[in-house]
Amino acid sequence: MDKYKNLLKVIAIQDLILANPTHNPPSVSLDFLSRLSQKLHLNRGAASFLRKYPHIFHIFYDPNKFRTFCRLTDAAMRVSRQEAEAINASLDVVVDRLVRLLSMSTTKSLPLRAVFKVWRELGLPDDFEDSIISRNSHIFKLVDAHEPKTHILTLTDEMRDKSFVACVENWRVMDCCRENCAVDRTEIRYSFKHSYPPGMRLVRDFKAKVKEWQRLPYVGPYEEMGEKKRSKAGIMGLEKRAVAIVHEFLSLTVERMVEVEKISHFRKSFAIDLNIRDLFLDHPGMFYLSTKGKRHTVFLREGYERGCLIDPNPVYNARRKLLDLVVLGRHAMLINNESRSVENCQTQKPCLQDEGRDESI
Repeated sequence: MDKYKNLLKVIAIQDLILANPTHNPPSVSLDFLSRLSQKLHLNRGAASFLRKYPHIFHIFYDPNKFRTFCRLTDAAMRVSRQEAEAINASLDVVVDRLVRLLSMSTTKSLPLRAVFKVWRELGLPDDFEDSIISRNSHIFKLVDAHEPKTHILTLTDEMRDKSFVACVENWRVMDCCRENCAVDRTEIRYSFKHSYPPGMRLVRDFKAKVKEWQRLPYVGPYEEMGEKKRSKAGIMGLEKRAVAIVHEFLSLTVERMVEVEKISHFRKSFAIDLNIRDLFLDHPGMFYLSTKGKRHTVFLREGYERGCLIDPNPVYNARRKLLDLVVLGRHAMLINNESRSVENCQTQKPCLQDEGRDESI
């Protein structure tokens, strides 16, 4: 996460460059990026930020236009093409993710602007309105909302009755089928996978509360919620349903992570009356909340091990390569410069000998 906040800035600049196909290769002027420095959160200016990542950005001067431009390096272009190819190869999976997301809504519909907030997290292509929604008119349809210039994405009548199994059910089945499974099947019926950091000490009362919470019945994310009950058991059931919804939401993302602010846009559609951030903090065994930078990002803890996704996908692998270039920074460039200096010294030594001078000089 230390490097991820800079990765988001890199991706924002990368999108601006790729959105300007009039140049070959695609590029944008440094003046244009400088005007957007504040919006892109480039505290020390665009030029300073670009120079930190020479493996991603190449700055050059165009003598014909008398201006300085920035383009992606060959390595960054390869990663971008790899991600685009991975997304295009997984369009069927993407459609299923979007259908599942809509199915969790109480009205089987979502504001299109909310989907735009998480299009990258869901692995949607940047032209998903045409490549996904328009091309699958038997699944999706866009309708006008009550507000001007606002659209609602909804499922067609044929898709509204389709049933889904939550991702957590796969873990429950696998856990029950293990040979050394010591958990009673009736206890695991409503359970979620929990894992805690090695140094986290759990007090007895906390363990007892978690055990009691695991046994609590709840309405699944794809089931009809029915009437809300204001009793203590009813409120706890609603809270567990909210946990199940955000767990399923994170399971549908490419990297099993999303910014808290983005997922908050779905609260009304998912009928979540609780504070989303508090929900994550109350369940540290399921969610990891990072507060690095100005953005708060939540991870599905069970999806990660030693900082990497346990079950990676092609889109994740491509994005990880871009993150590797961000982490690399200027490191390899400095090493290459040092190597050239050594090579220059080595090539100069024979000249000293030819002149008859002492090599030790």
